[in-house]
Amino acid sequence: MAAREVRASASRYTSRKIKGRGAGDQSWQQRAYDMYHQVPEVRFAASWIGNAMSGARLFAGRRSDDGSIEPVPEDHRAAEVVAQIAGGADGQAKMLGAFGKHLTVPGEGWIIVRPNEEVLSPYSPEDGHDWRVLSVKEVRPQQGKLVAEIEGEETVIPEGDPETMDPDGPVAIRVWDPDPERAIEADSPVRSSLELLEELLLLNAAVKAIARSRITGRGLLLVPKGTRFPSSQQAGEEDDLIEVFMTIAETAIRDPESAAATVPILLELPADTIADFKHVTFESEFDELALKLREEAVRRFATGLEIPAEILLGLGDVNHWGAWALTSEAIRLGIEPKLATVAYALTNQWLRPILESEGVEDWHRILVWSDTSPLRVRTNRSETALQAFDRGVISAEALRRETGFDDADAPTESHDNGQNQDDDQDETPPEPDLPVDESEAEPSTLPAAAAGPDRAAGLVAAADGLIWTALTTAGEKLRKTPACPRSERARAREVESARLHTLLPVDSEQVEQWRLLDGAWTRAPEIAARYGVSPDCLAASLDNYARELIAAGIEHEYRLVPSLLTDCVKEAA
Repeated sequence: MAAREVRASASRYTSRKIKGRGAGDQSWQQRAYDMYHQVPEVRFAASWIGNAMSGARLFAGRRSDDGSIEPVPEDHRAAEVVAQIAGGADGQAKMLGAFGKHLTVPGEGWIIVRPNEEVLSPYSPEDGHDWRVLSVKEVRPQQGKLVAEIEGEETVIPEGDPETMDPDGPVAIRVWDPDPERAIEADSPVRSSLELLEELLLLNAAVKAIARSRITGRGLLLVPKGTRFPSSQQAGEEDDLIEVFMTIAETAIRDPESAAATVPILLELPADTIADFKHVTFESEFDELALKLREEAVRRFATGLEIPAEILLGLGDVNHWGAWALTSEAIRLGIEPKLATVAYALTNQWLRPILESEGVEDWHRILVWSDTSPLRVRTNRSETALQAFDRGVISAEALRRETGFDDADAPTESHDNGQNQDDDQDETPPEPDLPVDESEAEPSTLPAAAAGPDRAAGLVAAADGLIWTALTTAGEKLRKTPACPRSERARAREVESARLHTLLPVDSEQVEQWRLLDGAWTRAPEIAARYGVSPDCLAASLDNYARELIAAGIEHEYRLVPSLLTDCVKEAA
């Protein structure tokens, strides 16, 4: 697994740091929390990032000389320590989800770890630890000590001695994204948008006032004084017009669901001043402008986040290929850096102190790392699984797994016998409808830009070249993974890189874990533009195909390329 760049800060609070300058002026964080509670777009963004982070998996890894990170063996001490973080996988998901919000809004949070023998939490093992994730408002220095508010009670965290840190003692770990100007201070996406969000609140208030105002909504109805309606009670009598209007209005107001605001305010003027009924409105150009300004403010806030703006603004205008690409980009640019921040804190302030105190060899190479492969959107692989099963490269168990069935759905022996008898009575069964057409014929749905034999052949050849280059890149990376032991790497160099995956076992999850295809489709937009197809569709189709080849250990065949492009050319037609 390739190493990700980590821009993070973390520290245990010791007596030196408590008495020092501290984190500086972080008064903006209260404003950020206010925006989280008052602006739904802020809450959505923070919750989205938190929910995404909670789906990642923490594991203990070892950094190799080439910078890659490989999981340590399951029986390694580090694997045991990481597995116990936050009480296990469920607690780790909650912890990462909480830090998604903390790192998005105030830019920092706290991890409080206490031996359970002191806390006696029923949710932690007796010989384990009680883990808490707290906000900056729940932890404060006080008279040379650190006070944490846990479940409404104040808990004092003893001062740690930086020279003789006790790995089993209570620990308070501050985790934050450092400000580029002053690293001791926290920074967050919301911080740079505070003024913009204040503007958004004012626009919300303006729109609310416009909706509530009867004057701006319905205006005034000017009525000549003395105007009368014929009475419906007795002939020859007249009723005052104002009284009739008020009677109608009062009737409507009695109904809670009535639109009383639709009745304009009545104003009676002398008859010599006004000759006829006149409706005067007080609509302002700002009414419509406020709505546009609010929409613009939301869009600017979306672009200021560390995830694609479409995640916040909605994916209504994006096709499924574009949604797939945006989600992948959001994970790479918005989720993984924050996971790396938390992992950095757990590595330097929890895992390594324990390993160093226990004398574990190469403790400085061991670290907590995260696996984001569960977050990736997996395409529907059922049809591909049927094809692979028909070719005999996967088992019936794998086929059931990929098509949504389990072993309980496997046919019984009697069912097999009955099925075989039926097969004997039937004529030759029709060939299955496979997801990849093995025909070498030119697709009949090529768009105008790719029409004609020469253009069609050019698109197929270009796609074939992209696939071969991607498999070559994947093979070169594969030589440096645990799938290829160091003792075999010299021999693996004798194998063509694009075919190496056919000799080494690779699970589908490991394709993402080891990033075998990262950066493989950089020329896809150029090829797509040349032949008039969607770049997102082209990259996703080829990427899915290459992943299936690597996971199944099957060699690429040129004759399959035309069928891979069918969906893309149909979409462009």
